[in-house]
Amino acid sequence: MAKKYIDVMDTTFRDGFQSVFGGRVLMEDFFPAVEAAKEAGITHFEFGGGARFQSLFFYLQENAFEMMDKFREIVGPEANLQVLSRGINTVMLDTGSREMIDLFAKMFAKHGTTTVRNFDALNDVNNLEYSAQCIKKHGMNHEVVVTMMDLPPGCKGAHDVPFYEKTLRNILDSGIEFDSVCFKDASGTANPHKVYETIAMARKLLGDSVHLRLHTHETAGVSVASYLAALEAGANGIDMAASPVSGGTSQPDILTMLHATKGTNYNLGDLQLDKILKYEERLKECLADYMIPPEATQVSPLIPFSPMPGGALTANTQMMRDNGDLDKFDEVIKAMKEVVERGGYGTSVTPVSQFYWQQAYANVMFGPWKQIAPGYGKMVLGYFGKTPVEPDREIVELASQKLKLDPTTENPLDIADKDENKSIAHWKKVLEDEGLETTEENIFIAAACDQKGIAFLKGESPLMVRKGKENDCGEGNMAGNYTVVVDGKQYSVQVAEGSGDVQIAPATNAAPAAAAAPAAAPAATGGAGSIEIHSQTPGNVWKILKNPGDTVAEGDVIMILEAMKMEIDIAAPQAGTIKTIDVNVNDAVADGQLLATME
Repeated sequence: MAKKYIDVMDTTFRDGFQSVFGGRVLMEDFFPAVEAAKEAGITHFEFGGGARFQSLFFYLQENAFEMMDKFREIVGPEANLQVLSRGINTVMLDTGSREMIDLFAKMFAKHGTTTVRNFDALNDVNNLEYSAQCIKKHGMNHEVVVTMMDLPPGCKGAHDVPFYEKTLRNILDSGIEFDSVCFKDASGTANPHKVYETIAMARKLLGDSVHLRLHTHETAGVSVASYLAALEAGANGIDMAASPVSGGTSQPDILTMLHATKGTNYNLGDLQLDKILKYEERLKECLADYMIPPEATQVSPLIPFSPMPGGALTANTQMMRDNGDLDKFDEVIKAMKEVVERGGYGTSVTPVSQFYWQQAYANVMFGPWKQIAPGYGKMVLGYFGKTPVEPDREIVELASQKLKLDPTTENPLDIADKDENKSIAHWKKVLEDEGLETTEENIFIAAACDQKGIAFLKGESPLMVRKGKENDCGEGNMAGNYTVVVDGKQYSVQVAEGSGDVQIAPATNAAPAAAAAPAAAPAATGGAGSIEIHSQTPGNVWKILKNPGDTVAEGDVIMILEAMKMEIDIAAPQAGTIKTIDVNVNDAVADGQLLATME
């Protein structure tokens, strides 16, 4: 009797890179390993999408569409090349308009995509319908997703088998066209028993003909057991990665799963140990110069208390490392339980996982609920769809007050369509004003990556790749943004680790807002004020809204910092007059640094 064939997707070059390196791997460095994977008999790859789309433009000076084209050339026309898409966000920073979602599908189909794995972190099926239509319209396979996790201990109300059955039935009732179904556990926290019960439920509901998959991570230490449970319950496919970007925060290793299924009735993609060994040896050679953060290789018993996805964990810890506050990591993880519970139990996967992280970070750095992270606040207010359960009423009221937004039940797509800044026409004009080509690719890059996309297209984006043995993850690394003075002139300097390039520009030209902001000097009348305003966290100065001499009321925002992808308002502690602004736009600031004074 023939063994049951299990389709294996190799996630090395998307989720593996994201989970270990924050997506920062140069294409010419890893393409030889893609060739080796092809020679090893792998035909199904995750090759783009998710955060791995933006990271190329943000940090690598590479065009994701060009990378996708070259990947397709290497593996040939028959390979199944899959991307990850976040429903109405696709691969963008925020909810996309309908025309941007359609442009996403058009561009990804054009550049070699076979299958789109399409998920919504809130499991709001309304957020999957339009993107599904666009994916099928442009000739790609649609893999619809139910997102999973275990709730932190002591929490209940969602993320059990009945909840997943309800979500799957909503997908079926909606009429969404799909080619396969995936249960996606980005944090790796769903326990194996629940995985078995969930996949068995789905198999019974879907029948034998539907392709059914499980995706998980090793972060909490139960991924192999979960995959075995899924296979026993009737799954047709699982996702795995290759060493050195397997295990830990990533997917279990291909070799590990081949070993775990010895003596069973499962054939994992016709893969052979000796060929996979050669592939992994080649990949290890390709990535030898890259710094692997220690947390990327570890299983953490704390993760079920958070839960934090592997693909986001290392990106967050790297930002904390750059900010110099990595010592707060365990506190932030512990703070996530309350944030998840009071936020309505959206699944901890991008973008909701980032909302959870930002809010937990803010609660640790500024005190519980003193700040509301914008994404988290908009989520509990309904701007991204309906959360699995109602968010805590007190938090909703606080978010409304802090963000000056009313709660809403309006369709997020309708909200996005009314936003002129999310239109193709808007971004076409931005490109024209910058003297850039208005190709469809460039329009989508600009819309998906905002000013960082424009910087890439103008050849001004930084190269920030962590390479070199000297990058041992100690507190002494100097990567980040700095303002330095050379011969009396200020420069904004972006420092990358290892062999990464260093980008330097005069600080006064760093951003349009800098011209409106005064230099770090006291007002002409009377010097510094007696009331000092200090930063409560490391970060960068994003906007300066007040000038010396301006009268402010208590609570007026003087400037906005950016830390951990979060906007942090710096407000006047009382009514008075601004006397000095002691930083400039784009300055890196330390915890406790003087920002301004007032009387």
